[in-house]
Amino acid sequence: MEITSSNNSCSSMMWFFKDKGFDENSVQGIFRRCRRLEDVHQERASENWEYLRSIGIEERKLPSIVSKCPKILALDLYDKIMPTVECLRTLGTKPREVATAIAKFPHILSNSVEEKLCPLLAFFQALGIPEKHIGKMILLNPRLISYSIETKLTEIVNFLVSLGLNKDGMIGKVIVKDPYIMGYSVEKRLRPTSQFLKSIGLSEQDLQAAAMNFPAILSRDVNKLLVPNYAYLKRRGFQDRQIVTLVVGFPPILIKSIQNSLEPKFKFLVDVMGRQVDEVVDYPYFFHHGLKRRIEPRYKLLKERNLNCSLSEMLDCNKKKFFMKFGLLEGHVLSD
Repeated sequence: MEITSSNNSCSSMMWFFKDKGFDENSVQGIFRRCRRLEDVHQERASENWEYLRSIGIEERKLPSIVSKCPKILALDLYDKIMPTVECLRTLGTKPREVATAIAKFPHILSNSVEEKLCPLLAFFQALGIPEKHIGKMILLNPRLISYSIETKLTEIVNFLVSLGLNKDGMIGKVIVKDPYIMGYSVEKRLRPTSQFLKSIGLSEQDLQAAAMNFPAILSRDVNKLLVPNYAYLKRRGFQDRQIVTLVVGFPPILIKSIQNSLEPKFKFLVDVMGRQVDEVVDYPYFFHHGLKRRIEPRYKLLKERNLNCSLSEMLDCNKKKFFMKFGLLEGHVLSD
């Protein structure tokens, strides 16, 4: 589309974009994606821009936000943008949460409060999720407001029910822990992942426990992450039932980097600490702790004093309790 001076609105908007630091190619792309801007006057765009800045969005981020959602400059400030922002503010507890949510997903401002946000709140409340948690979920993953309740969100909930997560508000707890799970495809991601977990020996109860502990395990790619990590654990000599125990006890073991996380911790466990690999079966949470921040310094302190203990006794407590448990002086600095 060629922008000419014959169209006063386009011409004034062209100057607006140039003044804000957009190059000509970016401007052309913005006009192609949002024809409404052809009829928008510079005054409205400037007013919307300044309002977004006034609610805490950094000016350096505004060009990216406008590029993602150009029609944000065409929306009526008083009838659309401000009411939506005020509604979002009621969901948050921290001043910058709304600005951060808009920066993540600026299209949230183009959705109707009455048609999208209110039904979404009602949907999550029906799942037993407290209102304060619903607000945190939406501001953490503002894309939720764009999903269809009937064709998207209900399908995810039905899938979680099929896993047996339909007791005592379990589904609500899963969604609160991982709001991003609602954006994945059941057939392309969630079902294949759950089927893989069952295929390696997880029972229905095991799968429920893993999902409640770490819901994101259900949305990770089987072939890219889960299969390689499972194969690595097999190479490390673990039996099938031991792997199930590890996965249920610490589900991220199937998605942690082998090179940067699992392998260095196994090497330290065996080569430095002189322990057997199967000791982690009794304490899968070993892989949660940082090697340099917690495992290594605590091991060195215990070794200096010839103190022996299990992995859980060494790691499953904060710094103060660790000192007290082994009678160590607090002059030794440990990082948690």
